[in-house]
Amino acid sequence: MDIVGDRWTLVIIKLMLIQHCHTFKDISESDEGIAPNILSSRLKNMPNKDLITKTHPPNNKKVNIYYLTEKWLSISLIVHDLKTWSDTYFRDYNADMTSFDQPSVSQLPCEEAILEIQEHYVASVLSDDY
Repeated sequence: MDIVGDRWTLVIIKLMLIQHCHTFKDISESDEGIAPNILSSRLKNMPNKDLITKTHPPNNKKVNIYYLTEKWLSISLIVHDLKTWSDTYFRDYNADMTSFDQPSVSQLPCEEAILEIQEHYVASVLSDDY
């Protein structure tokens, strides 16, 4: 729980998995409001725990691109369940909550939704053009 339960780690995972944020800039410009020092600290420690990988585009060594590892891609089930639970119980309190990019995902049975989320994430990684 020390790793998974950390608020900002879960937010970063959600941003990467659901909103396809892969750079420091993408994540820091999100509506989540993660302080730059906290984001930098989390992104620095997460590769050490095999949670994300860090790479650079071939034409720009100054930009870091972060991707979920297979280990963290498997957390899709938990993220999906938390998102579904939040949509059910907290949407009335926060109408601005982000939804899945694929609106039909919430209508799918859980296992199919997880596969859809993972496939959509992998497709976004393959199409990244940094």
